[in-house]
Amino acid sequence: MNNCNKITVSSLNKTWLLDLDGTVFFHNSYIEGEDKLIDGVKEFFEKNIREEDYVIGLTSRRSIFKEITMKSIKKHSLKIDQVIFNLPYGERIIINDKKPSGLITAVSLNITRDKAIDTEFIIDENL
Repeated sequence: MNNCNKITVSSLNKTWLLDLDGTVFFHNSYIEGEDKLIDGVKEFFEKNIREEDYVIGLTSRRSIFKEITMKSIKKHSLKIDQVIFNLPYGERIIINDKKPSGLITAVSLNITRDKAIDTEFIIDENL
């Protein structure tokens, strides 16, 4: 992540909504029986996601793959608190209100499938 994008965020606890396939695990790798972690994901989690944060994994995988998915999350020691299965294949739309202070409370990234997340979140204690 030498030339990565940087996004400034507040010191408040975060809710992360992370697509699993193509973002955390290589797309459709679970079909072969085990998820393959994308390079750099572990480091992204360690650097950006705090213990106080809440992480929701999103996936279009059918729930019959829940056991494989949860084993993979545990195997790689990823802090994912909940996984939502059976989602549509289309866009994921997040709508949130701004704080009265002006703090923007929704951030969205679209990254290249099966590539490292090249974004670092920088905490600004003044936000």
